[in-house]
Amino acid sequence: MKTLVVPTDFSSVSVNAINYAVDMAQAINAGLMLLHVYNVPVSFTEAPVAPVTTISLEEVKRSSEERLEELKKNLVILTSGKIQIYSESRLGDPIEELEQICKSLDPMAVIMGSHGTTGFERMIMGSTTLTAIKHIKCPVIVIPPGTTYHGIKKIGLACDFKNVVQSTPVEYIKNIVKEFGADLYVLNVQDKEDAETDWEETPTMDTVYLDSMLEEVRPNYVQLTGKNVVDSITSFAEKNNLDLVMMIPKKHRFIDSLFHKSQSRELITHAHIPIVSIHE
Repeated sequence: MKTLVVPTDFSSVSVNAINYAVDMAQAINAGLMLLHVYNVPVSFTEAPVAPVTTISLEEVKRSSEERLEELKKNLVILTSGKIQIYSESRLGDPIEELEQICKSLDPMAVIMGSHGTTGFERMIMGSTTLTAIKHIKCPVIVIPPGTTYHGIKKIGLACDFKNVVQSTPVEYIKNIVKEFGADLYVLNVQDKEDAETDWEETPTMDTVYLDSMLEEVRPNYVQLTGKNVVDSITSFAEKNNLDLVMMIPKKHRFIDSLFHKSQSRELITHAHIPIVSIHE
């Protein structure tokens, strides 16, 4: 059975990702695994002379399990029990526990929220999501705030046409495209000053190999020009109503730039296009 894993910290960011995952799960008949990871309580005090307030590990565990169970029950009611929903509360490091869950379940994807609207949510969800993208081997779908699931009919694949045979997870790409019955757009960005010739006129061996490997899903090739890869792909995705953009974070250069504070504020806070990170 196909499974989607959704980590949650009960913030608005993660709840939005859960709602997206629930709708996707219903569309493709997949199960849902909700994961909450809690940490050992830390003692704190408001003043040097004030008594230290402590929360026991048992209290934290009980709270985690109760909130997760309540969330699960609400989702079962919302979906009329049409999908299998599981939940697990764990003590530990969020990424390490997520890795263990993925090794055990081999999910179709992990679905996570990106930056939230508050400073705290941006700090926590932003760093956790980026770390997950770097370390989790199974695909991670990043859901921007406010994004809702409306089906997946157009998928973009960011590709630099380098070492495609060794670095492109072709089978996963084809499976995703076929799963949703979507159109695939292979997107390549070149600096306008360097784009002297069109790919269709002078294809490289890598592009020929990629075309051969993806032949059964009939990809559309799009040559974009611009100095900023992120902006060029985002602009095309928004103008052409892409539902997902897949990318392969080779040494995480693209993903780092995507979340880097120097990139446009609009991309980080206002983009409404889910991003799928798939490893080589």
